[in-house]
Amino acid sequence: MSRDMSDVTRTDHGCLPPAWQRITTAFRAWRERRHENAPPRLDTGARPLSAEQQAGPSAAVTSGQTVLWRMRTTVKDEPGSLAALCTALAAHRVDILSLQTHPLAVGTVDEFLLRAPDALTAAEITGAVSRAGGADTWIERADAHDLVDAPTRVLGLAARTALDAAELPLALRQLLGRCTIRSQPAASLRGERASGRGPVEGALEDTVMRLRAPEGGVITVERPYLPFTPTEFARARALVELDARLGPRLPRGRDVLTLPEGSDITVRRADTRDLQAARAMHERCSERTLKSRYHGPVRDADRYLNHLLSPRYGRTLAAQTASGRVVALGHLLWDGDETEVALLVEDAWQRRGIGGELLGRLVAMAREAGCASVYAVTQASNTGMVAAMRGLGLPLDYQVEEGTLVITARLEPAPVTAGPPYDAERLARD
Repeated sequence: MSRDMSDVTRTDHGCLPPAWQRITTAFRAWRERRHENAPPRLDTGARPLSAEQQAGPSAAVTSGQTVLWRMRTTVKDEPGSLAALCTALAAHRVDILSLQTHPLAVGTVDEFLLRAPDALTAAEITGAVSRAGGADTWIERADAHDLVDAPTRVLGLAARTALDAAELPLALRQLLGRCTIRSQPAASLRGERASGRGPVEGALEDTVMRLRAPEGGVITVERPYLPFTPTEFARARALVELDARLGPRLPRGRDVLTLPEGSDITVRRADTRDLQAARAMHERCSERTLKSRYHGPVRDADRYLNHLLSPRYGRTLAAQTASGRVVALGHLLWDGDETEVALLVEDAWQRRGIGGELLGRLVAMAREAGCASVYAVTQASNTGMVAAMRGLGLPLDYQVEEGTLVITARLEPAPVTAGPPYDAERLARD
């Protein structure tokens, strides 16, 4: 779905039991140490890069002798200000492909899609804009996805959201560009609201917007490098309102599969409306199976389900028998710049290929969403999960942290990007 999902969504695990939080904390500590020792990689948008990392041509965005750029600049709200910018760009043989205006209380933010000669650097473009009266200028490389005009793109995102409640975080990410999205459930906000420290709902604060989630919680969107405009806030709020009005919904598609021994099984999307069926499956699972899946006290297993089944935190697939009994669940969970996959298969249905089937479909969803990798947190003794990950036929990385095995699968090479936007003043200092 997205061309850059490197920092699409973060989930709030504060509503989960202590055992789950300890596992999550241990894994994130391992992940931070792994990233500290990893080779340098392109930034995901949290902070500006140096001019040397930004200004060179990129094969992903270069077309012949030209390059696509997205640029924002603030101009005075007075006659002739936009004309001066257009004249300055034309003098450098820069073609304006599209223009959006974002009115502010003072001035106007103009957002351009530009086609420029590939020999023209970002510093030269922003320098020309600054001399023509533009201020707070940000620029970044663009690609063919940006050629779609804004109304068409917004309508497409609304259509995807209307079909699937799980699309809302991804649609917000595509609507607003590189940003971090966090979902806080209503239960985790009660104490903060009572003390007056809770996040304000429906508020825009420079680089942070807070929106009322349809379930009563709060969706926080943060973009450190570029303030949101009132126009962007209004678009995001309208998308969330559409999601709230439509209520719980999932794509109706389902596949009937024939297992090796001849039994038929149906695979479909699931959400919190399947909570009772998922709890019934827990009751039929052995303690060993539940412990392998949740890595904590078995008595806490049911407490995870509402979070796991929520479309706000990812996507869930269910496998059910002809009688409608759910016998397996597969979860794809957004976790910042990485994505977790997890499986639970009822004991009587294990070793029939159901786990591998669910995992393959989850990975296909992650790839469609633009994720570069997925990881599974399990134990070395969980041979079924290890075999399912190996069955993907993808490059795998194995790490052991405090007795927990983390298997990471690389889905495809990360797209070549120029990194986050940067401004003319910093380029001048460099």
